[in-house]
Amino acid sequence: MTSPADLTVLGGLFVSSFLAATIMPMSSEAVLAGVALTSKQDHATLWAVATTANTLGAVLNWSFGRWGARFRDRHWFPIGKETYDKAAERFRRYGSWTLLFSWIPFIGDPVTLVAGAAGVHIMPFLLLVAIGKGARYAVILAFV
Repeated sequence: MTSPADLTVLGGLFVSSFLAATIMPMSSEAVLAGVALTSKQDHATLWAVATTANTLGAVLNWSFGRWGARFRDRHWFPIGKETYDKAAERFRRYGSWTLLFSWIPFIGDPVTLVAGAAGVHIMPFLLLVAIGKGARYAVILAFV
């Protein structure tokens, strides 16, 4: 049975991982490593929570791209024009495979947004993003 303390730790990891995949400047890797070192949770559970949450955060970006990219020239749009244009150029050059690298800081978030704007279907998006993010978390957990 999972204790309330365990649920709090997993909930914190989920929130951290989710927000780190959005445009919020956060690092879920440090949170994952800290939780792995200090909690009694098994690594498979931590990996599943972090990967799921981080992938869902990327889906939020994809959704913004899919339905909000028409507003990218507005001053309040969350990604600057230069960053968006760079991500769009990379995406045009390398295609959906760039989603495997959506975990890379400062690059991955705009790429997931551009993928939505480019009309990438949700299933290939989920598969590629989850593989990339899951691999990154697996490496982190292998070293803690």
